[in-house]
Amino acid sequence: MSEAGEGHTQRAVIQAPWGREVTVTEIVYEGGMRALRLRIRENKRFTDLELDPDTAKRLAEVLTGWAEAAGK
Repeated sequence: MSEAGEGHTQRAVIQAPWGREVTVTEIVYEGGMRALRLRIRENKRFTDLELDPDTAKRLAEVLTGWAEAAGK
């Protein structure tokens, strides 16, 4: 289901609590812009969030910090 001029590479599918599924896909647009798409599936509902590299890095830092603190 890729749009003309785009490249998609699925990076991961993560099973989350309460029957949710998170799919992580790298998108390369025709002009060369790269984004990371997070698709959260909740039953029949989908939520897509596209992140640029800086935002993805910041989100990764926040998630890692929380996971490390919560796991103690």
